[in-house]
Amino acid sequence: MPTTRATTEERSAARTLLRLWPYVRPVRVRLFTAAVVAVVASCTGLVIPLVLKWMVDGPVADRDPAGVWRGALYLLLLGVAEAVLFGIRRWLVARPLSGVEAEMRADLYRHLQRLPVAFHDRWASGQLLSRGTTDLMLLRMFLAFPLTFLLVNSVTILVGMVIMLLQDWALGLVVLGPALPVMWTCVLFERRYAQAARRAQDQVGDLATVVEESVLGIRIIKGFGRHRSQARAFRELSDALRGTELRKARLLATIWGVIVTLPEAAIGTALVLGVVRVADGDLSAGTLVAFLSTALALRWPVDSIGFLLAMSQEAATATERYFEVMDETPETSTAPGVRGTRPTFPEHGQTLLSSVGTGTSAGLRFENVRFRYPDAPPGSPPLLHHIDLHIRPGESMALVGATGSGKTTLTALVPRLHEVTSGRITLNGVDITAIPREELRARVAVAFEEPTLFSTSVGENVLMGAADGAERAALDHALAVAQAEFAHALPQGAETRVGEQGLSLSGGQRQRLALARAVVGRPEFLVLDDPLSALDVHTEAAVEAALRQVLADTTALIVAHRPSTVLLADRVALLSDGRITAVGTHQELLHTNTEYAQLMSGEQEGSR
Repeated sequence: MPTTRATTEERSAARTLLRLWPYVRPVRVRLFTAAVVAVVASCTGLVIPLVLKWMVDGPVADRDPAGVWRGALYLLLLGVAEAVLFGIRRWLVARPLSGVEAEMRADLYRHLQRLPVAFHDRWASGQLLSRGTTDLMLLRMFLAFPLTFLLVNSVTILVGMVIMLLQDWALGLVVLGPALPVMWTCVLFERRYAQAARRAQDQVGDLATVVEESVLGIRIIKGFGRHRSQARAFRELSDALRGTELRKARLLATIWGVIVTLPEAAIGTALVLGVVRVADGDLSAGTLVAFLSTALALRWPVDSIGFLLAMSQEAATATERYFEVMDETPETSTAPGVRGTRPTFPEHGQTLLSSVGTGTSAGLRFENVRFRYPDAPPGSPPLLHHIDLHIRPGESMALVGATGSGKTTLTALVPRLHEVTSGRITLNGVDITAIPREELRARVAVAFEEPTLFSTSVGENVLMGAADGAERAALDHALAVAQAEFAHALPQGAETRVGEQGLSLSGGQRQRLALARAVVGRPEFLVLDDPLSALDVHTEAAVEAALRQVLADTTALIVAHRPSTVLLADRVALLSDGRITAVGTHQELLHTNTEYAQLMSGEQEGSR
């Protein structure tokens, strides 16, 4: 999660909500029609007091039963028309607004897939989850109700006040008296409620993060008996959210108290004055009934101002949070400013050595590469600097180094999970920043030390590393290479779902499936981050034997800690203090480099 959050003190709710227009524009006709229908329905209700005036001053005063029944019929028809119009309004907005919410959620998901790894390193998953669920639900509710009724109620209040002033301007001015205090209260409420709404929605994201981490880490929590401390942490966040929600409730209660009390007092005053004037003969009873009926009809539009403003502020905050993510710069296909012809590569199955010859630019090359994380403290030294390394076509290079030397970061630079700070990396002489990311990642397969599996079948997890439409033979071959034939013994074979994070499998099984995913597409370049660390000795030997066949046809960079893994490689590179300090065969480095010999002898095993 970001260390700073947007403040709500200086932002305009209206300006923020206008950012929703690209999503609303396709359904604007239906929303506008719904608003017009709602205005007509609301104004239809204001005709009822005029009918009552006619009835009181006419049929009632003249003791005309037929006229009274006719007036009752008019009232019934007006009530039915109002109800039907409001029903039409709801029908008009229900389907399109569900589509708007679905489109925004889909856009958010697509955008998250295109954001760089550095973004996901900063943001908590619970915060992203709350933006894609709770915040979008608030936006749909705003578009369906407050957006329309802020307009409808404003028009209704305006028309109602005109009607009351036309009925009797003196009583109308009495009812208008609370307008300024109510408006001033609304301005104060809007600013303070915006702050509380932002805090509450951020706390919902924090709470979602704790729940998600507790579920995914349930084995650790149970294994160390930390359920009480986790429950305490959850309770503290929950209590903080409860406190914020109570503050919102107090603010809403305050504005409701003002909005309800002052107009009610004004209506009561107008009632007393009106009765006195009727008694004096200065005002007809029908006019007083119509005036008070109109005033009472405006109670709902006036009383609703508080929670409509509250919902609008929550929607503005939700919009702000949504676009905080959408405004993040996604990964570009190629680096900015890169021009030129599209790079070409050999077809799958054709070895790099035969396709590019033995030129010095062929294979995988790091040229004076320097890297520091974008959010590193200013002035801090780079994690990697002056990296010069050449892995020849068809060659396997083991990368060895102590913990914190930058091995995993270096491997992440090849598929551009992170961007180099300076220098360049080339594949067959082509700068990787000139290669579209989709093509680059189709050519470079990766397997991480911490394998990640998805809540799909074993086969689907493995075939994520292959082109669409890969055949069953490719799956079986990959499982065989990774010594993951245990998949065939599962209840539904390779169609068995592995569950969230693959936690129904052992660590070694997950790692073998991740390795199968890396090799299933027969990649031209293979990047393996200590892919055998969770395997037992016998399984490791079997995997290594099969992996040698794969490495014979690819160019590979392998992070290694064990001598057995190092022996898979043709040469070894030693990474120390962010630099490549030695390159050679395993035997050469054992005899010529003390640090390498210590790493391989296990003297630094504890620092792995």
